[in-house]
Amino acid sequence: MGENKYEMILCIVNTGFSETVMDAAKEVGARGGTVIHARGTANKEAEQFFHISIQPDKEIVMILVPAEIKDKVLHALYSYAGLKTEGQGIAFSLPVDDVVGLTPATHVTTDTKEQKPNE
Repeated sequence: MGENKYEMILCIVNTGFSETVMDAAKEVGARGGTVIHARGTANKEAEQFFHISIQPDKEIVMILVPAEIKDKVLHALYSYAGLKTEGQGIAFSLPVDDVVGLTPATHVTTDTKEQKPNE
């Protein structure tokens, strides 16, 4: 069986940190994501194990990325929104077998001519 071209990254963070997640992912090549509002069910044992208090309201950010940038995105998410940050996030990836509806990334060229302000 062939290698997957895409990976689905799921990042679960405290409510309000989905923008931080997307900013970090975009810095290393992700194009966009989808945010789902959720509620965590962590117990006191988990809070004691990680030495953090766990906020029940969560956001799950789903980001579909080319497989070759998956590791960069996961590392960026860990740095910007990991368990040791206020976002207290965890992230993991899942292989994606098939994808429909995606268009190839297009590169926008900008005109390098100097523009004069309207007077």
